[in-house]
Amino acid sequence: MDCIFCKINDGSIPSFTIYENEVLRVFLDINPDTNGHLLIIPKKHYKDLMEIDNDTLVSIMNTAREMKKLLEEKLNIDGLTLIQNNGDVQEVKHFHLHLKPYYNNNQEIKEVKEVYELLTK
Repeated sequence: MDCIFCKINDGSIPSFTIYENEVLRVFLDINPDTNGHLLIIPKKHYKDLMEIDNDTLVSIMNTAREMKKLLEEKLNIDGLTLIQNNGDVQEVKHFHLHLKPYYNNNQEIKEVKEVYELLTK
């Protein structure tokens, strides 16, 4: 399988991983829309919303709550948008949830490594 997210999960492609457990991985988007733009992906390959099982969805949403707290504490976000694409708008055909922080003041996008250091210190 030639899935970039599966390759991140197996370690053949590096990532700025913020959190992982046996079910999922959370990492920074390498082309962020905002500082702290995170992706949550299941470790098992599911194409989209229709393939993923309910237990994994619940785990992803519970982790999204925890990541929201982390983003509030470390980056002082003012809001958070969750996005999950399917079909033609889904660029990578591996279920993933975007967590896109919102800031009241327009912030300059920082290097991903710099944001990673802020989130993990």
